[in-house]
Amino acid sequence: MAFFKSKKFIISVIILTVLVCTNIVISSLGPTEQFNSELSYRSNLGKCPTRPAGTMALQVVKAFEQAHSLRDVKLKIESEKWSDKYFVSDYKIHFDPYSKVLELNFNCPEPLMKVQIYRKDSQDSYEAILVDNGQLYDPTYEAMLRSEKKLIGELPYLSMPVGKMEDQLQQDVTALVKEMRPGLRSKLSEVILNDNKELTIILSINGQPSSVFMGLDEWNDKLGKLDKIVNYMELKEKIPAIINLTNSKKVVVKFNDKF
Repeated sequence: MAFFKSKKFIISVIILTVLVCTNIVISSLGPTEQFNSELSYRSNLGKCPTRPAGTMALQVVKAFEQAHSLRDVKLKIESEKWSDKYFVSDYKIHFDPYSKVLELNFNCPEPLMKVQIYRKDSQDSYEAILVDNGQLYDPTYEAMLRSEKKLIGELPYLSMPVGKMEDQLQQDVTALVKEMRPGLRSKLSEVILNDNKELTIILSINGQPSSVFMGLDEWNDKLGKLDKIVNYMELKEKIPAIINLTNSKKVVVKFNDKF
């Protein structure tokens, strides 16, 4: 079972006070900042939400100033799970001993879907965010990106039973969504996995729902057929209300009225 990559992240008044008192500025624009008389740093926060990634950058700079060892810094990042805590999925740290500049390059994953995980025979459910590396993040990750306008538009939903939370299944769904042509992906409203691991996709075409039954397997092959069907039907100004791809050799399509 997969777990959230992070718990809720809260920037405390204490951290903000430290930032002010030490005159350190973490910026996603990447200017060189003076840490002390001998050490400067440059940060590039990529697609990350600025506050958590900036806090991690501050922690890295302080750790390097104390140890003067990139190896020790990386060990500290791993042992204290800073990547998980601050939502950073990829980082590169370089130090130029001549210019005394510590260069930090961070990046964070793209949110793909809101995940609604429900219990069998129960109304109880909880939410997470599925990101493009196949992991589940706390919903606060989405909120922080939206507050900085780094995420625009609604995310589609993934609904699945809690008992079906498997790393490989998450990776398979992630790969399927990432493989979608942008025009098709923009129509994606919901992805549903039932207790038998059968996949159903709900598309929204001109505000009208279209249900796509993908079955248990061959999702990538079926995705190519789905894309062709939707594209062709749009040209014909018809909405496919139901597309049954359960049997990839026998595609059944039911149409709605014209646009």
